[in-house]
Amino acid sequence: MPSIPDYPASGRTTHIIAWILQVLLALAFFAAAAAKLAGAPMMVENFAQIGLGQFFRYITAGVEIIGAVALLLPRLTALGGLWLSATMLGATIAHLTRLHTSPAPALVLLFLCLVVVALRREQIQALIRSLRSRVR
Repeated sequence: MPSIPDYPASGRTTHIIAWILQVLLALAFFAAAAAKLAGAPMMVENFAQIGLGQFFRYITAGVEIIGAVALLLPRLTALGGLWLSATMLGATIAHLTRLHTSPAPALVLLFLCLVVVALRREQIQALIRSLRSRVR
């Protein structure tokens, strides 16, 4: 974990909270991916109900691992949050339309990923500025 820059007290607190949230989310997504890769019966059953084949379980695990790693890399944190937000939006839709189970866990993770994106919004803004300058 990189050292904490000299921020004003509120900025330093926000930075620490963001890192704690990022680490907790990364652990949650690593655990979810591990369950999918290990073939946990509930995961196998859920992906059978989704109807896209078990290969989609492996793809989803890979997406979660990529996002979890991005959450831990300082320059990719916001993109990791966006990546995993999109994943949790898909999970929410799957819960509502195919699994007919509560989407609450996916919605909580979606919300927390969006909090990370909001806390790290300067990364997104810098990326947009960089892309704009390359287009001109």
